[in-house]
Amino acid sequence: MRFRLRTTMLAGVTALVAATASIYGLSSADAATYPNPGLVTGSTGAHDPTIVKRPTGGYLLATTGAGITLKTSSDRTAFADAGKAFPNGTSWADPYTNGDANLWAPDISYQGGKYLMYYAASSFGSSKSAIFLAGSTTGAAGSWTNYGKVIESTTSSGWNAIDPNLTVTPSGEWWLSFGSFWSGIKMVKINPSSGKRADSAMYNIAERFVNSKSVEAPFIYYHGGYYYLFMSFDFCCQGASSTYRTMVARSKTVTGPYVDRAGVATTAGGGTQILAAHDAVYGPGHPAVIADGTQDVLVYHYYTSSGAAKLGINLLGWDSSAWPYVY
Repeated sequence: MRFRLRTTMLAGVTALVAATASIYGLSSADAATYPNPGLVTGSTGAHDPTIVKRPTGGYLLATTGAGITLKTSSDRTAFADAGKAFPNGTSWADPYTNGDANLWAPDISYQGGKYLMYYAASSFGSSKSAIFLAGSTTGAAGSWTNYGKVIESTTSSGWNAIDPNLTVTPSGEWWLSFGSFWSGIKMVKINPSSGKRADSAMYNIAERFVNSKSVEAPFIYYHGGYYYLFMSFDFCCQGASSTYRTMVARSKTVTGPYVDRAGVATTAGGGTQILAAHDAVYGPGHPAVIADGTQDVLVYHYYTSSGAAKLGINLLGWDSSAWPYVY
């Protein structure tokens, strides 16, 4: 695996960076410039990517697009187009998209012998939005069945039902985090039998009070006794002018409170930056994380100087204080 070979060669350098950072109480990002995305080839255009390991081998990746764009890879390096999850349209989403075929920010996982995908329907700048759930036994284009609406927001909700992420705790509880701008990132409990809401409770897990309250795209990853909340700050979708950056905080419990490295709560605007614009990489954000063997893999999108949205893949390391860094 070319990506694995490349990262193995960098492991010694990364360890030295982490050790130096630990001595001075810094994150690894403070001790070195951010790494460029790892090698990916083939069909590399992507926005809001999510990835899952297939039980039969290889990887399935989904991105924002008309009917949800699918890609496959055998090695996490070379990606090929694999059609659309919904090639025949999604009329049920039209009331939220104003008839636009594009569906946003899919979140794929493999649960109980089936691929599940939460995804959002909305229009830019609107909080009239909904999160839907679909499933497939194969993950192939056209094989997805829509299971219906999970949660919706209105123009008066004060929060926004987009950017879903399913987290399954070690004890088997299901939680869905989501949200963008307005009053921030929310979380609801999910019934594993239905994939829909388990109750009416809603938790507030992150909020900002600057830059138009720009926090979104949550992804919660359990590692070493902590739940890590990865998220994006600032502004997406402006090509090379995008200011998106990837942040992290952590909690001992899935519903929070989440705090950053400095101890600032995410509900008070906290978040530790681990990836931001550098070199010819602009606006790296909308993070997703998977465990792949012994590696923790960060997947995201970024923009090139031409404004094209591209797939970014790097590895995550963990410093002596159990905070992640990108390499």
